Amino acid sequence: MIFDGDLLAERARLTPDRIAIVAIETGERITYAELNARAERAVDAVIAAGVEPGERYGILFHNCVEFLALFFAAAKCGAIVVPLSTRATEHELQQIMDDCGMKVCFSSPTFPAMSSITGGRDARAPRDPELPYCLLYTSGTTGKPKGVMIPKRQLYWNGYNTAVNWGLREDDVSPIYTPLYHAGGVAAFLIPIFTVGGTIVLHRGFDAAEVLRTIEHERCTVVLGVPTTLKMLMEAPEFATTDLSHVRWFISGGAPLPHYIIEAFHKRHLEMKQGYGMTEAGVNCFSMTVEDARRKAGSIGKPMMFTEVRVVDDGGNDAANGDVGEMWIRGPHVSLGYWNNPEATRAAFDDDGWLHTGDLARRDDEGFFYIAGRRKEMFISGGVNVYPAEIEAELVSHPRVADAAVIPIADETWGEVAVAFIVGDVSEDELSAYLASRIARFKLPKRYIFVDALPRTPYGKVEKVKLANTLSS
Repeated sequence: MIFDGDLLAERARLTPDRIAIVAIETGERITYAELNARAERAVDAVIAAGVEPGERYGILFHNCVEFLALFFAAAKCGAIVVPLSTRATEHELQQIMDDCGMKVCFSSPTFPAMSSITGGRDARAPRDPELPYCLLYTSGTTGKPKGVMIPKRQLYWNGYNTAVNWGLREDDVSPIYTPLYHAGGVAAFLIPIFTVGGTIVLHRGFDAAEVLRTIEHERCTVVLGVPTTLKMLMEAPEFATTDLSHVRWFISGGAPLPHYIIEAFHKRHLEMKQGYGMTEAGVNCFSMTVEDARRKAGSIGKPMMFTEVRVVDDGGNDAANGDVGEMWIRGPHVSLGYWNNPEATRAAFDDDGWLHTGDLARRDDEGFFYIAGRRKEMFISGGVNVYPAEIEAELVSHPRVADAAVIPIADETWGEVAVAFIVGDVSEDELSAYLASRIARFKLPKRYIFVDALPRTPYGKVEKVKLANTLSS
């Protein structure tokens, strides 16, 4: 059995006086020893609520130290923590609570209490690291959210492997401004930074000017973002004058990174990497050096150590280099499956341990991977595969297109054709002419819809179901 440890307690033992958290909202600078003590007090609250080992408790907070204390309490008491979206409706929250059989939900005064605290006991039990540590519910962009079962083994392996493969250091300082309840918030950088003993600068939410000020003032060294937030940073007036010389690199995840964003950061002499991960696997699965990030702009890199990746065709056979297929991932950072949903688990996780990601990718001759889009989003027009992500990348490369998304609609002649949703100050004729010189004719959108903004999840993914619903309403 893998040792059932407590990451925060171990870090507090090794470097108790080092700053773990700089909380922008409150101005607190909290050491690892202090954060661990808060997590111990959170355990007392969980126990007082009558939550037994293996039972589920929810946390409903904006980014704050209380969220972290309650999250790390799960390692100390053996209960399963369920972070909840601050953007969800009460109905959506109730669905999750019912699905996982939540015993109690801890929430800030901003949110209504979802259940009462009753009972109490005085017992703490170690946990098998293969049992769920937390349930992270997927965003539900294509249907009902599913609770991904994250064991401690996955959480800690991701921390160590990310730290080693990304070259994180104990003197690294990194801001977090994306939601902690999302896998990208808590697992992409917080756990890896804590693994090496670095410092997290915690924002309640995202404000471009505030984040840039913080990066300069706290001398942040590594910065994770999603394309949406990175675009907002580069468009902020402060971007041109903020001192960013101490940043070793920025890294993007969550969605394909447009080349124009990479170029804008390069013009400021800032290094930009692109990563890939998903709640079910890691969340970090690939790595690349700064040199390779420049040489292979647009690539997500090579698989991290002890991570196996295949690109397979529709028959489950390995695709040739350069050909697009579904990406499968296997390794110690892969989750246990979906809570209370064996059918979905069987559909995504095969008997040989491969996670079928649903993402389409290709591999070049040097072993670098590139994301082509989502398998469910790919459509066939006139018998030819079309990948919306490719069209979207060309659309947002237009200087007057701020954002874009492409979905298919049925067509009597071609089977399916593309519809483009555009945020920007540009005419349909200009866009059509621009795209005609850059992509094949069969990929060109047959319709353009101009909107003020695209609906996105908190982590930057376009909610295409909502776009499709606007066409049918």
